[in-house]
Amino acid sequence: MPSITIVAGPSTGDYYPLAKRTMVVGRDEAVPVQLKDELVSRKHIQIRFEEKDGVAHYVLLDMNSANGTLVNGRQITEELLLENNDIIELGKSKLMFSESDFPDRESALNHYKARGERGKSTLIQ
Repeated sequence: MPSITIVAGPSTGDYYPLAKRTMVVGRDEAVPVQLKDELVSRKHIQIRFEEKDGVAHYVLLDMNSANGTLVNGRQITEELLLENNDIIELGKSKLMFSESDFPDRESALNHYKARGERGKSTLIQ
């Protein structure tokens, strides 16, 4: 089941399976995914499940946040179709969207850490 894992920031390590529902991420205590980050708006982003022609997608929408949202380092100005291993930045927090099915949060974090290792240079200096 697709999920988001908080990989940096005050809530590092939190893991949220997405299922087929809409998830709101923000600082407010009433949202399903709360980030205790002063640079995150009360209702910062929405991740929505959509199914078209039998194909499942997750769509990210910035909910007019004060500090904006980055996906893979790019500012989001309209709805965006999420792809496996996308990194979502909100304030000081980073979330990883994954299409993989993880049994628990440790597995999800290990996946992110292993993904980061693949990006490191193998040159010896």
